[in-house]
Amino acid sequence: MNSRPKLTLIGARQNNLKNLTISIPHETLTVITGPSGSGKSSLAFETIFAEGQRLYIESLSTYARQFLEKIQRPDIDHIKNISPTIAIEQKNTVKNSRSTVGTSTELYDYLRLLFSKIGKMYCPTCGKQIQKNSIADIVEFVLKKLKDQKIYIIAPYALDDLNPQRVIKNFIQRGFTRIVHNHELLELSPTLSLNTKQELWLVIDRLQVSGDIRHTLTNALETAYQEAQGRASVMVPQKESYSFSRHLRCSTCNLKLPDLSPQFFSFNNPYGACPSCKGFGNHLRLDEDLIIPNKNLSLEEGAIEPWTKPARIKWQKRLLEFAAKYKIPTHTPYKNISEENQKLIFKGTRGFPGIVGFFNRLEEKKYKMAIRVLLSRYKSGFQCPDCQGNRLRKEAQYVKIANKTITEILAMNLKQAQTFFEKLTLSSFEQKASKEILRQLESRLCFLNKVGVEYLTLNRLTKTLSGGEAQRIQLANQLGASLVQTTYVLDEPSIGLHAKDHHRLLKLLKNLRDGGNTVIVVEHDRDTIQNADYIIELGPQGGERGGNLIFQGTASEFKKEDSLTASYLKNLHKITIPETRRKNIKQFLELKGVHHHNLKSVDLKIPLNCFVCITGVSGSGKSSLIHDTLYNALARIFKLKSGKMGKFETISGFQHLSTVRLLDQHPIGKTSRSNPITFLKGYDDIRSLLASVSESRKQGYLPGHFSFNTRGGRCDACEGTGFEQVDMHFLSDVYLTCEHCQGKKFKPEILAIRYREKNIDDILNLTVDDAYHFFSAAPHLKQKLKLLQEVGLGYLKLGQSSTTLSGGEAQRLKIAKELSYNMRHCLYILDEPTTGLHLDDIQKLLKVLNKLIADGNSILVIEHQLDVIKCADYIIDLGPEGGDKGGKIIAEGSPEEVIHHPSSYTGKFLKRYLTGHSTV
Repeated sequence: MNSRPKLTLIGARQNNLKNLTISIPHETLTVITGPSGSGKSSLAFETIFAEGQRLYIESLSTYARQFLEKIQRPDIDHIKNISPTIAIEQKNTVKNSRSTVGTSTELYDYLRLLFSKIGKMYCPTCGKQIQKNSIADIVEFVLKKLKDQKIYIIAPYALDDLNPQRVIKNFIQRGFTRIVHNHELLELSPTLSLNTKQELWLVIDRLQVSGDIRHTLTNALETAYQEAQGRASVMVPQKESYSFSRHLRCSTCNLKLPDLSPQFFSFNNPYGACPSCKGFGNHLRLDEDLIIPNKNLSLEEGAIEPWTKPARIKWQKRLLEFAAKYKIPTHTPYKNISEENQKLIFKGTRGFPGIVGFFNRLEEKKYKMAIRVLLSRYKSGFQCPDCQGNRLRKEAQYVKIANKTITEILAMNLKQAQTFFEKLTLSSFEQKASKEILRQLESRLCFLNKVGVEYLTLNRLTKTLSGGEAQRIQLANQLGASLVQTTYVLDEPSIGLHAKDHHRLLKLLKNLRDGGNTVIVVEHDRDTIQNADYIIELGPQGGERGGNLIFQGTASEFKKEDSLTASYLKNLHKITIPETRRKNIKQFLELKGVHHHNLKSVDLKIPLNCFVCITGVSGSGKSSLIHDTLYNALARIFKLKSGKMGKFETISGFQHLSTVRLLDQHPIGKTSRSNPITFLKGYDDIRSLLASVSESRKQGYLPGHFSFNTRGGRCDACEGTGFEQVDMHFLSDVYLTCEHCQGKKFKPEILAIRYREKNIDDILNLTVDDAYHFFSAAPHLKQKLKLLQEVGLGYLKLGQSSTTLSGGEAQRLKIAKELSYNMRHCLYILDEPTTGLHLDDIQKLLKVLNKLIADGNSILVIEHQLDVIKCADYIIDLGPEGGDKGGKIIAEGSPEEVIHHPSSYTGKFLKRYLTGHSTV
């Protein structure tokens, strides 16, 4: 611990916090832990980080400060000794198709600068290096290479096609007397006749390279550059000539190329972007795979998917009439129809516009939102033929460093890029010109590789990253910034990270601490808690039963505690290994020959009606295999969606399934009006109950009056959102509590209606646990609330905005919704469902998953959490490493079988959990 005064919070009451007083030593690694919903994020983000940001804004201009009285401060009496705060959340909010790993880490900015400084341009025709020649460079060349020789200084000049004689006359009037033609010296005269397709080699001066001719030579070259627009030649009579240019121009092919600048290599700038795709790297156009997703169907069975919809059934009839006229088989699978007939169906003919004609008619109505949505369903991005997906203008490919173009470097993963720059050999001039640029590049690449994302390529789109990957990239950026006396607040940085890489993450967090910063981490991971300097535990439960300070102190003091978290770390409480595993498996789902992204012709065999875990280090290909390929293939088979899918050879065993569900961590709603109770369709019951009370009937209120999605009862000022948005111009927008409804979303007359002494706002502020008892007389609603309790979300408020839910909470809400359907023979695919879950909550999640299996379903989970993996019936482990070194199934079988596989990192770390030694 250091001597700096502690960060002290007095009377913290944000959300469910119970008037807490907490002291956190500066320059320590502090972990805030506790059950889900116990108030960890309220303390770390909505109190400590929010107050740090508020104090920062207070230091800004008068314009910014005029909003401060309106900005809601954290509900706390006082915070002492707080330093500037930075939050690194476990979310990926980037949706921009132009943002890449390279741009978001500023590596691309330094690469562009490096190529503009020391990049070498090569002629695309002859392959010769093209470079600019200064007057000083040419003078030195002549004095060294052409010593004691007679030379002509020449200005290559293009003749005027329309009036070449006028050009010659102009030169004579200006005092020029000679030209060189076919290596022969000729006198200029008004009667001289020349071929206009040839250049006129105007002689500026004739010199003998001896003695002190530097001044004369310099003046002659300057004149040549001026006359020939930056071009000059030095000719040795009867021998050879040397061409020079002030610009990037090939002396052999006379091809002029643009000057190099950082903007020249930017796909976000019109100057550098490919003019065809505008820097996106692809073109949106009709995708046959989306229009005809199942080529095993015949035309009669509805192979043309958009024409199977009731609104466009007339097109299906026209198709069948057209097929009959041209004798195209309508009962044969589409894939077996001849290529000539397939082209007819697509392009049409007279009297039938075909699929292309159909979509062209829709394009004419793009001003309608519904039509734009419809068109987007059947279009995909196809690689731009001009730039081959590189996004840059073609001339950028002519510039190289160490024989690599900028797009070739961007295609490298971070580890390969680091190795490339470490081994880069440069001249002394290039080293001086790029010293600081290379230092920044190597430093940032080093930090990114240390946080465990070395498998990501620099051109990878940021929007395709998981929340954990996005967070670790932000963490690397902060390490590169080298700030001191700053408070960093992190949200579960271990999410998405394999146990193999935990030590790297911990080392980075300690490096931040040792740099003079305070690191506060909201975390459930065992290793992170046990490596902390200081621990704060909140609880004892979630929601209204949480928000209490259970413990604060050093890690050594925490070991003596009997709190819920401490008891799990000491194995007093633990997630037990199942006594028996499901082994008598008769049905399988098989996917063969998958070669998508880094997957190397993988054959996947998934046992059905059991609990299967997909494991492997980060970047080993789990999402490519399960999300991009398996799910999209099944979704197409079950007609759920027709998205792009990874390439594979065959799929079988799907006949044992009724459908498939992907429960990932994407938000369940995009607006503050979306909340847990609306997502479960329980809000309809609440509105009906409020509309049924006597006062509602007297006023003529219907269920719609209690909706914040329609006009009538909602607040007109904020339109049912509860806040107003203020544009800050230079900062992120500020959201202020609505002054008219005080954040209650409804009009006063609607808030006056009460059901069992509570109005609609009071009801929406009930936790699920409290609402379960409150609605004892509404069994249908009570059943839905029970589902939320079963998945461990009893602490959530009914009206909590979906935009504030963590990825794990959103995923558990989806599980609760699935439970309400009573599905059978469904394959549930879950992506890291333990995100945001305390070990005690994982117990509840496992019970829910086993209940789904008991009901006749199959569970497939992508997971790193070893307590979940040890409870699986079957493990499929990918690896052995990430990126190019991954993409293979290296181990599969029961947990007991996988731990004996020598090359499985998962097996290595799982072994201690199966032997009962899960503490470090």
